[in-house]
Amino acid sequence: MEAKIFEIIMLLCFGMAWPFSIYRTWKTKSSRAKSMFFLCIVLLGYASGIMFKIYGRMDEVIFLYILNSVMVFIDMMLTLKYRGKG
Repeated sequence: MEAKIFEIIMLLCFGMAWPFSIYRTWKTKSSRAKSMFFLCIVLLGYASGIMFKIYGRMDEVIFLYILNSVMVFIDMMLTLKYRGKG
């Protein structure tokens, strides 16, 4: 079995949380209990994964890193938009 299956499972598991977080923030129009610091750290982690794929071992898993990064970025933008509300 190729080891990248574990990377794929990890990214899918982490990635499943972001749509729920985005929906909750959008629906409630509140960013209460959201940490921009945490979101920045997560985005930095995904960006590091993308850089590794570009400069180290390029494969199709890069698309999961990009997808997760986009979802975190959307969550960050909603958090900023609704900061101080709710």
